[in-house]
Amino acid sequence: MSESPENTSVSDPWQALEDLKSRRRYEQRGMLFREGERCAGVYLVEKGNVRLLVPLRSKQQKVLEMAGPGAALGLSEAMSGTPHRLTAEAAEVVEVAFVERMALLKFLRRHHDVCLQLVSMLSEDLHGLYQTFRALVPAEPKSPRKTASRRA
Repeated sequence: MSESPENTSVSDPWQALEDLKSRRRYEQRGMLFREGERCAGVYLVEKGNVRLLVPLRSKQQKVLEMAGPGAALGLSEAMSGTPHRLTAEAAEVVEVAFVERMALLKFLRRHHDVCLQLVSMLSEDLHGLYQTFRALVPAEPKSPRKTASRRA
C-alpha cells in the first residue's frame, strides 16, 4: 500500500527536512566529496566556505567557485543518482547539515511541494550556469542569412 502525498507548506525546503539532517564538521582542506565519487547525499553549508574544484587536463584542479552558508552541494547528483562532477574542499572549518540521498528521495515522494521547490532551485542553478557560460564564451558574429534565389 502506497502512502499518500503530504503538503508541508514551508517557504524553505531545507527546513522541512530538519528531521533528516545530521551535522558534520570538516577541518580546513577536508574533503566533503570528490569528483567521480558516488553521491551519498546533499551537503547544506551552515558555516564556513567550501571550494568547488574542477579537474584540469594536467591532473590539477581549479577553483570554479566558493560556496558559503546557505549553499546546497550535491543536489543535482542526489536527484539524478550520478557521481559528483566536482570536488568540494573546506576552505576553512566548515559545518554542514547532511541529508542522506535515499532518505531525501523517500521524503520527496511523499512531499510533492518540497520536491517542486527543489526542482525550482535546480532550474535556477541551470539558468545561472547558462549566464556564466555566456559570459565566458564570446559571442560569434552572426553570418548573413542566405536567401533562396528566385528563378524567372
